[in-house]
Amino acid sequence: MSQAPRSGLAAVSSALLAMSRHLEVRDVLKTIVASARELLDAQYAALGVPDDHGGFAQFVVDGVSDHQWKAIGPLPRQHGILAAMLQEAKVERLADVRKDPRFEGWPSAHPDMSDFLGLPIRDGDEVIGALFLANKNCPKPEGSCGFTAEDEELLGILAQHAAIALTNARLYERSRELTIAEERSRLAHELHDAVSQKLFSLRLTAQAATALVDRDPARAKGEMHQVAVLAAEAADELRAAVVELRPAALDEDGLVATLRTQIQVLDRAHTARVTFAGRGVKALPSAQEEALLRVAQEALHNALRHSGGEHVDVTLDRRGGGAVLRITDDGSGFDPKAVRRAGRHLGLVSMRDRASGVGGTLTVESAPGKGTVIEMEVPGG
Repeated sequence: MSQAPRSGLAAVSSALLAMSRHLEVRDVLKTIVASARELLDAQYAALGVPDDHGGFAQFVVDGVSDHQWKAIGPLPRQHGILAAMLQEAKVERLADVRKDPRFEGWPSAHPDMSDFLGLPIRDGDEVIGALFLANKNCPKPEGSCGFTAEDEELLGILAQHAAIALTNARLYERSRELTIAEERSRLAHELHDAVSQKLFSLRLTAQAATALVDRDPARAKGEMHQVAVLAAEAADELRAAVVELRPAALDEDGLVATLRTQIQVLDRAHTARVTFAGRGVKALPSAQEEALLRVAQEALHNALRHSGGEHVDVTLDRRGGGAVLRITDDGSGFDPKAVRRAGRHLGLVSMRDRASGVGGTLTVESAPGKGTVIEMEVPGG
């Protein structure tokens, strides 16, 4: 008997195990695409997760270099063959995708594709993605499709398990987000109760001191001393709450994993492409990790809400015993001096304070129309 069925089964098993190892959505998508391309021996593979606005919330490719991908430009819209897979929820196996009447062309930097196999990824009745491959690596007569009915069946099996892996990853990320939200809500209530009581007492004591200042200066002095005590206690309550607000994920997962997860959430939530790369960073003192995370969050907020850019790239690299964080966007940019003169700091003051508070430095490079680069460096512990 031929060994092909056993080797095919082994390949499918390997692909399914690889998918089950990941809990984060983007990692699952990348694994699905790479597994599909390897399993069916295709030159290109891609998986798109649709949004609600005619585009794709995420689009992952395999077989295309980073340089090619940047040259191709914005993510595709839901049109042509992709739309057919998403809307009609049926398999598409074509000898030449370019000759299909639904084909609407592609950007000049896009690789040339001919034979094509695509199918929807479904969770029950909902289509949650479109998986496709192009250019089967095999000899094929002109005008014929290299992908076979067996390939179609194999990809269908992979797609069923991809739906399970993708749904599980989404549920995992959603549960993490809900846990964080619930914890912050609890802390907010505790903070409100504790500090409100202290401030109420402080207000009453200050009023009493004001009433006594003329007729009984000695008692007024005692009340003012009590005001100072209450103010110090309120400040301590605030500091304690801020310490408790340190993201739980930092303690559980470390800075790199926390940043990666948060940036993946932002990438799904915004039209801009948000990427993260962490290279060689060792664990840092907790105060430094929190400062780096907070600066990243503030800079990302500015880039996504105000810059209008299409790409935001975040990197965290080892530098000596410490680390350097860079947030780069290709947005509208600004004149840092003009922003300071206008009294609009875009959070730059708080970011610089956070950096200096842990012995680090923060630099900002920007100009109108030139995007923005924010870099924070912290020393080792």
